[in-house]
Amino acid sequence: MKDGAYLVNTARGAICVAEDVAEAVKSGKLAGYGGDVWDKQPAPKDHPWRTMDNKDHVGNAMTVHISGTSLDAQKRYAQGVKNILNSYFSKKFDYRPQDIIVQNGSYATRAYGQKK
Repeated sequence: MKDGAYLVNTARGAICVAEDVAEAVKSGKLAGYGGDVWDKQPAPKDHPWRTMDNKDHVGNAMTVHISGTSLDAQKRYAQGVKNILNSYFSKKFDYRPQDIIVQNGSYATRAYGQKK
């Protein structure tokens, strides 16, 4: 891949070596990583994709895996992903809370993880 490319994985998380992806993002070889799959399910709290960062401090985007969901839910996911990408590429980083599942290595929504 060209230096500074983005890697998008919506196939299987295990086709990527998590630590190698995190290092490539950190070093700038990859500008960022996006996907809807993890190499381990459920992803452990210390999984490197939860906290990996690039030089601009915006190194990855993980979305929910949408196979087997309703069409209405898929529309909401698509709108959320669109909102996240628009915010990222405009460099506003004004993400809507309802679009964020994991932030700074922790669950950002009560829909996943422990109830608050």
